[in-house]
Amino acid sequence: MPAHEGDPGRRAYDVVIVGGGHNGLVAAAYLARAGRSVLVLERLDHTGGAAVSTRPFTGVDARLSRYSYLVSLLPSKIVRDLGLDFRVQRRTISSYTPVERDGRATGLLVGGGEARTREAFARLTGGEREYEAWQRFYGMTGRLAERVFPTLTEPLPTREELRRRVDDEEAWRALFEEPVGVAVEEHFTDDLVRGVVLTDALIGTFADAHDPSLRQNRCLLYHVIGGGTGAWDVPVGGMGALTDALADAARSAGAVLATGHEAVRIDTDGRGAEVTYRTADGEGVAAARHVLVNASPQALAALTGDAPPAPAEGAQLKVNMLLERLPRLRDTSVDPRAAFAGTFHIAEGYAQLATAHAQAAAGELPAAPPSEIYCHSLTDPTILGPDLVERGCQTLTLFGLHTPARLFAPDNDAVREDLLKATLAQLDAHLAEPLADCLATDADGRPCIEAKTPLDLERDLGLPGGNIFHRDLAWPYAQDGVGRWGVETPHANVLLCGAGAVRGGGVSGVPGHNAAMAVLEDLAG
Repeated sequence: MPAHEGDPGRRAYDVVIVGGGHNGLVAAAYLARAGRSVLVLERLDHTGGAAVSTRPFTGVDARLSRYSYLVSLLPSKIVRDLGLDFRVQRRTISSYTPVERDGRATGLLVGGGEARTREAFARLTGGEREYEAWQRFYGMTGRLAERVFPTLTEPLPTREELRRRVDDEEAWRALFEEPVGVAVEEHFTDDLVRGVVLTDALIGTFADAHDPSLRQNRCLLYHVIGGGTGAWDVPVGGMGALTDALADAARSAGAVLATGHEAVRIDTDGRGAEVTYRTADGEGVAAARHVLVNASPQALAALTGDAPPAPAEGAQLKVNMLLERLPRLRDTSVDPRAAFAGTFHIAEGYAQLATAHAQAAAGELPAAPPSEIYCHSLTDPTILGPDLVERGCQTLTLFGLHTPARLFAPDNDAVREDLLKATLAQLDAHLAEPLADCLATDADGRPCIEAKTPLDLERDLGLPGGNIFHRDLAWPYAQDGVGRWGVETPHANVLLCGAGAVRGGGVSGVPGHNAAMAVLEDLAG
């Protein structure tokens, strides 16, 4: 095994990075390109963390984005700065939401041009009002995105500085001050349209539309500001294409990537630090001036011996599938290739979302589990082998909402099976044929479908409670106890560069960039 993949090869570095996920790789590439010696310690036998592509089905040449799967928050600045061989593809359809009204299978297709979208709203709602409200609402969030997104790779603004930059009191009130349910209900009257808008506030976030904590607002904010447009794009080649490109950039700049190296302790006096790590062959120690932790705040506390933060909890079901063909829809006015190309919403009407949240909060699995699906291979068939493409196979990625980790504690395997069955039943209600009839099979004859609960994600990836953001998302401005870049910790030379940093969450590279900038400022200062 080459030294840069298995053996640190020296004892002292300018920077040691704990964790080789995408944020750690971004930081490593920036710092190594700046001429600093960098060691990345990764517990697993590969880098990439949750942003990886894998072949989950035995003997099947389908390389899926197994965990994270879409890109919005990655600044093009990072791609340019690091010279990454990586691109994304825009989806032509935004979403499709099936529904039965007046005994008729219908739905709302958003995308494919303004005329087509306007007609879809009118057909569903009987008039122009909801489409015009949609235009106003997303015009407002679009203007906010243009002003907020560029700040993510700058030193943290104060709340008032960000408010002045937004310069839109309606948008500020809707996203930063009142529960987002207020704005949704002010703008829209149709239950289905309200639900489609709300879903972006609930991805990986267990909250009601009117939760006074505003955690749902913060989730919506990060979902509408990406790239300054709010668009969510497909990573060409799968999510692993990004982390492979980042690893290549870090290596080529001189960073040492040591996989199979688990950091177990950080000792620091604020000026120098030592990181103790464990391998299959024993323990070692690497000294550094700075340590960056690309892991959760809980993991950081365990490494430094500090008091841990409040427990985090995830609330999602992730399902990967490979189909022989896309299923036919009960709504025959829509081509399945259009319906599944964007986000296919299931049981995500406004009232359905509220009911599902209330049931889960009471300790029960939602009777009608809400979820959303998209088909990566319709936009980017390169993730499939030639034989699968020729056969017409397609991938499906499902993300379920309102399933907090606590529901799986009694029996993770049994609850996972029950939830998957109930979730697919909600999808089948809108299909003209059962999804099971469309599933491909692997080399052993098993259906090509896998499901991951929050507890599975905690076990496989170290996500605290299976929380995909490591903790509740934070406002993108400075608050008490938060430093200049939002990556600082109680230890002057130990920084948090994972999703739990301020302005973390999602596949963005922002915490990695900001931690690298903080280190370079300190070294220059």
